[in-house]
Amino acid sequence: MQKNSFYQRHGKRFLDLLIVVCATLALSPFLIAIALFIKVFDSGPIIFKQKRIGRHGELFDFYKFRSMPVNTGDLPSDRVGEVQLTWIGKLIRRTNIDELPQLINVLKGDMSIVGPRPPIPAQTELAELRRKSGALECRPGLTGLAQVSSFDGMSVSEKASFDEQYSESVTLWRDASIILRTFVYLLKPPPVY
Repeated sequence: MQKNSFYQRHGKRFLDLLIVVCATLALSPFLIAIALFIKVFDSGPIIFKQKRIGRHGELFDFYKFRSMPVNTGDLPSDRVGEVQLTWIGKLIRRTNIDELPQLINVLKGDMSIVGPRPPIPAQTELAELRRKSGALECRPGLTGLAQVSSFDGMSVSEKASFDEQYSESVTLWRDASIILRTFVYLLKPPPVY
């Protein structure tokens, strides 16, 4: 991992907080509406909480809008297709709306807007490759270099390689580029299943 720059020490966290505050203010009516839909049409908790591997390998509680049936076990993202989603879950998954509660994780400091996506503890190979490359020293992100580089279908080693590339050059310009590329990705029509 590169030596900590001023941006890494101070600017990245400031940018995270600025984006979270603006996004929360702008999206709060929408977030409330989604929460109500989940609660009214699919009884159970609104928020899905899961342990994930964070910075320095420490575990933290990771939040998402619940899109799967109650009591679904921990699955890595590449195995989610094995689980039947709720009808509201299908909608929020296809549009990535289920990820919005991670703004709380960013606010708490568990995550950043940009960084490697946090794996579940069962993804030991990915966590170990990140540890070896130094990418585990980065705060995990809502989006990352792997996510804007054809993440679906990537092998564990390919994901870890993108995570390593990111950790070696954490800059404002790179983060801004990844954020813009994420918006371009989100504007694409969702895949048809």
